[in-house]
Amino acid sequence: MMQEDGEQIGRFKVRGLMRALALVSKQPGSHAYKQATVERPDIPNILNREFDVPAPNQVWCGDITYIWAQGKWHYLAVVLDLYARRIVGWALSNKPDADLVIKALDMAYEQRGRPQGLMFHSHQGSQYGSRQFRQRLWRYRMRQSMSRRGNCWDNAPMERVFRSLKTEWIPTVGYMTAQEAHRDISHYLMHRYNWIRPHQFNNGLAPAQAEKKLNVVSGIS
Repeated sequence: MMQEDGEQIGRFKVRGLMRALALVSKQPGSHAYKQATVERPDIPNILNREFDVPAPNQVWCGDITYIWAQGKWHYLAVVLDLYARRIVGWALSNKPDADLVIKALDMAYEQRGRPQGLMFHSHQGSQYGSRQFRQRLWRYRMRQSMSRRGNCWDNAPMERVFRSLKTEWIPTVGYMTAQEAHRDISHYLMHRYNWIRPHQFNNGLAPAQAEKKLNVVSGIS
């Protein structure tokens, strides 16, 4: 990011400056994931880790994580377009229910110009398997795919989004109010992550910048 602003700097100089200022980078800890192979019979794992897709609005992924705000847990649902790893919808609530994931899906559907025929992939959470959510997918003419039970690697791009959010942005003590959390998370997801933060998948371009450069998406603000 500094090089894009004309600053000539390398990792050794950064290391020296951090050492002089007594700064330590924030790194996530390792996590041991269990292997799992059980698919849901009525909603199979159609995506099957085929995360590289040829165009926008072909495959979206969804997931939920938890955020500490106002002295209790709140829940964040995010929708990601796999093409350039752009966040296209999100919602925050104090309840991890079907309404939460529907609200995130509705936002994505409207922001992306009401696309048709795409695939929506998620884990096997009850919210994504609920009648209300499946009915919304049917209304939007979207196919549904679900990860194998307990297998986070089947939805790895979403895990990467939440890892970045929690290690780079969210305060370690959480937020004082839900309103503060909503405002701060919105800024990170829709502005910093989409437009500013370099993404390795896009060869260093932020997701929205990658879409803009390729000029393959129309009707998207």
